[in-house]
Amino acid sequence: MRIAIYGRNFNDTVLPYVQEIFDQLEGFKIYPVIYARFKHFLQDKINLPKNTTVFHNNKELKAQADVLLTLGGDGTLLDTLTLIKDSGIPVIGINFGRLGFLASVGKNEIKNALNELIKGEFTLESRSLLTLESDNGLFGEDNFALNDVTIHRRDTSAMMIIHASMNGEFINSYWADGLIIATPTGSTAYSLSCGGPIIYPGSENFVVTPIAPHNLNVRPVVLPDANTLSFEVEARESKFLVSCDSRTVTVERSVKITLKRASFGLNLIRLNNESYLKTLRKKLLWGIDTRNY
Repeated sequence: MRIAIYGRNFNDTVLPYVQEIFDQLEGFKIYPVIYARFKHFLQDKINLPKNTTVFHNNKELKAQADVLLTLGGDGTLLDTLTLIKDSGIPVIGINFGRLGFLASVGKNEIKNALNELIKGEFTLESRSLLTLESDNGLFGEDNFALNDVTIHRRDTSAMMIIHASMNGEFINSYWADGLIIATPTGSTAYSLSCGGPIIYPGSENFVVTPIAPHNLNVRPVVLPDANTLSFEVEARESKFLVSCDSRTVTVERSVKITLKRASFGLNLIRLNNESYLKTLRKKLLWGIDTRNY
């Protein structure tokens, strides 16, 4: 098995866990290829295998890896979308962050997790993506998101009016600070904090969640992802923000945005002792009630 490793700069307190990962892999005679910037960060902090190789982009990753291992939190795993793209390379995350819905392997579970990974004791969950189209080519070739696409006002600018349609049919005009269009994966992220529902992966839906709506009777709506959604913005300000996961650009008010399900998905590795419902209970503290014990 060829393993690639991706990570961001992080606090030195997790370096012993990073060293454990490389030591465990070396014990299996696996010498991973490392994202070039991450290797530069690590090279004076831990003992890397000799002649460690690196990758810089999607093309090099596809040529050198069967699995991508991320070290960090959910944001770190989201970063890898622009490297994985439509290659189908499965990804698994070691969680050095907080919640860890996507990067679900804990720091104290590294040994067992790597053992199961290398033995092939896992399943793949295909997670749907959103793809964004616009007349000015927002985000270029990286116009897709695993969690959500967000339309948002800038800084302290005035409230927006976002006109939303589905397959050309008018849905609603949202008077709000913005609008979140989330996948089932993203339903536990920003959308959830704005009152959106949790959607089970594979449900083939989008959820459209307003951010601080001025109309109190406006609520999130769940729509089939076989449809195409389009949005036009009306606002006092001449510009607004659009985000694909953690990537954000400033957009002219005249730009029209179209969203639909991407033609490819992300393969998320789930070890055999994991499940989505178990993750929900653990991360959201469901069942933490003395009556359940």
